[in-house]
Amino acid sequence: MYGCTLPSSPPSMKFVALISGGKDSFFNILHCVQNGHELVALANLHPADASVNETDSFMFQTVGHDIIDFYRDCVPEIPLYRKALNGGSTNVSLEYVPTPHDEIEDLLELLQEVKRKQPDVEGVSCGAILSHYQRTRVENVCDRLGLTSLAYLWQRDQAELMREICGSGLDARLIKVAAIGLNEKHLGKPLAEMYPILTKLNQMYDVHVCGEGGEFESLVFDAPFFQRKLALAASEPVRHSSDASYLRMKITVEEKNQQVNQENIPTPPLLSENFAEIAEIQSPPITADTAVPSASFRVSPRVSKSGGRLFISNLVSTKDSIEDQTSDALEQLRSEICARGYTMANVQHVCLLVSDMAHFSRVNSVYGKFFEEIHLPPSRVCVETVLPQPYRIQMSCVVMPLEHEKMGIHIRSRSYWAPQNIGPYSQAIVDHRGKFKNATLSGQIPLVPASMQLDTSMSNTESAVLALQHLYRAKTLVDVKQFSEAICFVTNPALAPLSAQIWQSYVDDVEYGQDFYNRLLIVQVTNLPRNANVEWGGSTFEKIRDMYEDEEETGTSLSYDDITEKFKTSVVAGGDTNLVKLVTDDISAVIEFLRNPRIQDSYVRVIAGLDDIHRLTNMGLSAEWIPVLKVWDSDATPCSFALLWVE
Repeated sequence: MYGCTLPSSPPSMKFVALISGGKDSFFNILHCVQNGHELVALANLHPADASVNETDSFMFQTVGHDIIDFYRDCVPEIPLYRKALNGGSTNVSLEYVPTPHDEIEDLLELLQEVKRKQPDVEGVSCGAILSHYQRTRVENVCDRLGLTSLAYLWQRDQAELMREICGSGLDARLIKVAAIGLNEKHLGKPLAEMYPILTKLNQMYDVHVCGEGGEFESLVFDAPFFQRKLALAASEPVRHSSDASYLRMKITVEEKNQQVNQENIPTPPLLSENFAEIAEIQSPPITADTAVPSASFRVSPRVSKSGGRLFISNLVSTKDSIEDQTSDALEQLRSEICARGYTMANVQHVCLLVSDMAHFSRVNSVYGKFFEEIHLPPSRVCVETVLPQPYRIQMSCVVMPLEHEKMGIHIRSRSYWAPQNIGPYSQAIVDHRGKFKNATLSGQIPLVPASMQLDTSMSNTESAVLALQHLYRAKTLVDVKQFSEAICFVTNPALAPLSAQIWQSYVDDVEYGQDFYNRLLIVQVTNLPRNANVEWGGSTFEKIRDMYEDEEETGTSLSYDDITEKFKTSVVAGGDTNLVKLVTDDISAVIEFLRNPRIQDSYVRVIAGLDDIHRLTNMGLSAEWIPVLKVWDSDATPCSFALLWVE
């Protein structure tokens, strides 16, 4: 029921496949074709010295490179482009920036040649499974050339993936071994024969079943799209080092007796098993809800500091065009940041509110230029909501301390894992601070990752669960797992109780009962990107334990009764900051709280209706203002005000 079916007629691309000769690069080609893309070229990098069988590349498989030219005869209608590796692994940082004399610049030149001769190429097939190092480098080159990385094996379970490869019609054989339990007798054996052995070695010695740790390399002799196949005429094992051997081969090309049906390649389910169970919740009927308030008033920027982080809120502009308002708000941000000794690279997260999602692409074109040189741009939530006139956008951001280590994921490859980044933002940015990590997560809508389209045949429940799965996978990949806050944006009030029910099932069935229930807020806005009906966002934290630390030392019992007694309150102790969520229907309680001297220099976010925010601003009160249509607590209880206080 929840297989990875694609929306009707998803956009297809002509693509060039990066091949090393190994199983991953060829199996990913099969998935690219399965997803409607057209293979039009092959590309390969090889050692400059043809007599060298293997080089110490961090990026490319070169063992067996002398066989690659034989693939021209296997698929004669597909051109093969090759280039010598002149650079080395000069830049070994996880996130790549262009570096002279690096082998990635050779990849750039290779793909530039492909683009010159075949300018209609739009995609690049990459067989990365778990390697951030490999993926980020291919993405860097693709970004520079205006191409899309297609990495359908990304984050796949290795045992499951190897089973699929063995049953796909690929004839892949081991040509190098370099792991305990593997030796020269295994060279030349098909993967289907080696799979039980690799599974046993995984259980005994934690050997990667797909060879992601460099345990082995493979060579593809046949594939479903080959017209002819490779044949092994002669071979000789060669001892490369004390723990590694490879196969020296003499290859011929033979005719194939029969073609393999390529359409039988399985794809992973759209929802993993535990999320698919949540998606069984019945969807409510949806009725029109069109009443949208309006108001005209001014909001003032606010700068506050809590827990070492800088919060810059309510950046707006009265300029005429949406582009000018966006540029003005970003220049205000740059000015505030530079005045305090920060740079744009320190921005961790941006909350971007727009008055009309139809202007989103115009906003994004300006926004992207401000962050285009930053290899990990800030995470971002963007929604359409009721802004006071004359503002067409409002921007707020979180800025990391200068001395803290910045990590994150900015995945721009198309895969089955989760939506690729198609804008100037990261899926998650991590602020690594001493014994704690804090992560901000970008908003996730229910795009089908393999096609990057919304599936209109999905129920509201399935859509909401899919978007939540995307958020879960992002936070899991950065390994910052404890929700400090979660927010669900919906475009119809009927989705509020559904979202609350989904959240409760998620906490029970996926997070296994962790105390996340009351950390959710549900808010109704006027529209979301791609006209989606739901978007999930939030932030997480994780305590970094040492081997002598007790489990119970993680949390702290905190009480703020003296200033929060008029609210329904929940408190999260997240390292050197505490997050206090407060909800109420009483505007006088909000006024009293915002006037309390204790919170004057702290970060406070107020989510409320436009008219209520108008009343609060008229009193000269200050906070980050998020005007919305309606607000609900985590159990779908309506409330007039939701506040987040970071102390």
